Amino acid sequence: MPNSTTRSKRSRRNRRTSRENSARNELVSRSLESAQQCLHNQDYGTAFVHYLLVLNVEPMLKDFVKESFRFTLFKWAEELDSLGRIQDLFDCYEQALELFPVDEVILNSMGEQLFRMGFRDEAAGHFHKALKLKPDFPEAKENFYRVANWLVERWHFLMLNDRGRNHKYQLAIQKAVHGGCSTVLDIGTGTGILGMCAKKAGAAEVYACELSKTMYELACEVVAANNMEGSIKLLHMKSLEMEIPKDIPKRVSLVVTETVDAGLFGEGIIETLIHAWNHLLLPPQNSQDSPVNPSETGRVIPAGATVFGMAVECQEIRRHHRLCVSAVGGLALDGVGEIHSPVSCSVDADDSTEPYTTERLSRLPGGYLPLTDPFRALDIDFNDPQELEGLCSREVSRLTLKVTQEGILDALAVWFQLHLDEDNSLSTAPHEKTCWEQAIYPIQGPQDCEVKPGDTLLVEVSCNDAYLRLCCVAVVKDGCVLRLDSWEGGDIWGSDSASTPEVELCSALAGLQTDREGPTEAFMLECSELALVNNTNYHENFQAAMDKLLTRLQESRTGPQIIQQALEPLYVLDVSEGFSLISLMAAKLGLNSTAGSESACALVRAYSSVEKEQHQTILRLLAQGNGVPMEALEFWLNHVEDDSAVFQRPSTEKLWSAIVLDCVETCGLLRQKLMEKATLARCLLENGGHIFPERIVVYGKLVESDMLLQESAVQGREPTLGFNIAPFINQFTVPIHVFLDLSTLDCTDLSEPAELFSLDLMNAHNNYPSRDLMVQVTCSGRLTAIPFWYQIHLDDEWGVSTFSKDSHWKQAAVVLQEPLHVTVGDWVRLTIQLHKSSLSITATREEDKPINMDASQSEDVVRMDPANEEASGVHD
Repeated sequence: MPNSTTRSKRSRRNRRTSRENSARNELVSRSLESAQQCLHNQDYGTAFVHYLLVLNVEPMLKDFVKESFRFTLFKWAEELDSLGRIQDLFDCYEQALELFPVDEVILNSMGEQLFRMGFRDEAAGHFHKALKLKPDFPEAKENFYRVANWLVERWHFLMLNDRGRNHKYQLAIQKAVHGGCSTVLDIGTGTGILGMCAKKAGAAEVYACELSKTMYELACEVVAANNMEGSIKLLHMKSLEMEIPKDIPKRVSLVVTETVDAGLFGEGIIETLIHAWNHLLLPPQNSQDSPVNPSETGRVIPAGATVFGMAVECQEIRRHHRLCVSAVGGLALDGVGEIHSPVSCSVDADDSTEPYTTERLSRLPGGYLPLTDPFRALDIDFNDPQELEGLCSREVSRLTLKVTQEGILDALAVWFQLHLDEDNSLSTAPHEKTCWEQAIYPIQGPQDCEVKPGDTLLVEVSCNDAYLRLCCVAVVKDGCVLRLDSWEGGDIWGSDSASTPEVELCSALAGLQTDREGPTEAFMLECSELALVNNTNYHENFQAAMDKLLTRLQESRTGPQIIQQALEPLYVLDVSEGFSLISLMAAKLGLNSTAGSESACALVRAYSSVEKEQHQTILRLLAQGNGVPMEALEFWLNHVEDDSAVFQRPSTEKLWSAIVLDCVETCGLLRQKLMEKATLARCLLENGGHIFPERIVVYGKLVESDMLLQESAVQGREPTLGFNIAPFINQFTVPIHVFLDLSTLDCTDLSEPAELFSLDLMNAHNNYPSRDLMVQVTCSGRLTAIPFWYQIHLDDEWGVSTFSKDSHWKQAAVVLQEPLHVTVGDWVRLTIQLHKSSLSITATREEDKPINMDASQSEDVVRMDPANEEASGVHD
């Protein structure tokens, strides 16, 4: 019976399917139960395996278990990280993303892991993908903004907005291509603009290489958008790794590049061009190997450069590179010897130092004073391979400079003229409107070097490691030689020096230098840390606020009923980032407040979060020099195994009397996780204890600033010679401009300063996640940015501002994507939001004056002058 047989087979097949479904359901159910039990037992690795099994067997459960799966993944990743199993950690994230490829939370978390491990390009890709999935995802947005500054540095925007620079490069490239350079290689192409200039000029073949993955991908997008995708070959590699014919078919006739920094050679242009001449370029026109036909020779744009410099006095440079004060916050600093920054060209400088830093002299707070006329330091021909190869072995050049102005010798400032060809050049001089900064070679030493007209500076110029180094080694003054590179006397430059009257005078007088007993050891602090140590106002206010608290707490323990408690110390914890003197100041205050009696030294026990051994040595020396016993100062992180325990109690029975939080980054932003740290700190304070600072008030104002626009985003096609670049690089625009010197910002104020936001670190109930306020326009213009700074209230009496002439902090500004046109009397509504210590500000123009502006709303239009101490309620 065929029909019955068929029915019978169908029936057996259904029973088999039913048994399979039943077994699968049983497996899924048991695995889910096991996963839950493992989570309860904090066995995250096993729980993760169970969830993988469940989701692979039954994908329909993804929505049901997503939250638990995420939690398990993140916990297991933390455990793998702590065990150093990094590959396993990333394997887990890859498995998770196979199951949840469009989960913005997992994408963002993996990006965070990648960024922590130093994989910035890959991290940016994950953050960007998370934002595309959920544009208002705040964590991904903040992470992307953070990594964008690493991937596309802000100078890219300035450079692309510098139409004069772009046009001169275009002219030089056009001239070379029209002169017969038909094959072009753009080294370090960035967005591809120079390569596109070559193609537009008529070059037959154009190649471009870029090492940064982010910039390479951006250049691919730009080239395609400008309809040159098939005519420019982009290579994601370093030019030093390029080979013929593997990467390009033959040698090219023109190399264009702008791999130069403020110190000219800092981006490796010498090594790059030596390799190009040896492996990628046709021989130069004047070489023995060059053919008769000029079109078959090679050349480089830029053709060469001339380096200039001058000696300057600049208080802003000084306070960032050497110790300028003898005492701060009640601590004498002379017992520690010499302290300087890691920027040095001295002969004994090691790998931890840099030969120069960079500054835009025209924007330095307080300005600068030229002490000499500009001098010519070096000439270099990029079209002479032999000169390039001999640069590092070139003898040290020795220059003598006449001092023309009385002042303190703080630095040598250096700039250059970049010769693109015979007709076109670019200057990075301080007075030029340029996208480049100047290179700064600070003068190191334990004391100020005062000079006057008639004095002579002895400067050495060298390139022994392909870095341009300028070092002022000595000053000849008043018949004596003052050596700046050493405390020892002896011959300066020796008998082989160039025969000039100044050099002969130096040699003759070198032995007359008075011997000085210099410090036996020199210590190094970061530039921002040195500026902090030199900030006397900051330390004086901290000393006063800390003394007030410790005195009150000690007095509260002196009653007859708590005599035993009076013998117990007060515990102070300083968890500042980097180097800090606050813990030692607290220990010294405990010593001072008890008239120096031995038993009273334990009344304050200070704990410092300083980690570097050299920093701890500085504090130990300062403690010794200030009579603070070592038992009063402890380095807390030496006993802490992980970051989560930095706030742990001084002992199981004790709480902290004071906790010092480092609230503001040097760049001008609030520190990440500040509010979370404040919440934890409040739980660990003794009765009457205090968090420093107790409150932070954010101030800001409305401004019009073309400079901030230029540094934040490419302004259309006009500056980029008509090429379509802006939409692509502007993907990496960040809304907040950091490391801003507001005192020298080129801007027009459109309003008075106003209080924008307040953070209470002692009382969470006083905080709010967002605030709207109305600000009235006092000057017509385009509202392009809202600069902001902080009033840091240590207590109700003492505080400091991040916007003052001696501040070691910079300021920041929110830059609007679309400027607002405003007129006098208009009202602008600012919406300020706080999310995990990150501030965001949006601005909208109100058509009419706010209605019902009664007393209850007056705080929303408050205006504050940051220079008015009485109005701010603190001592600045």
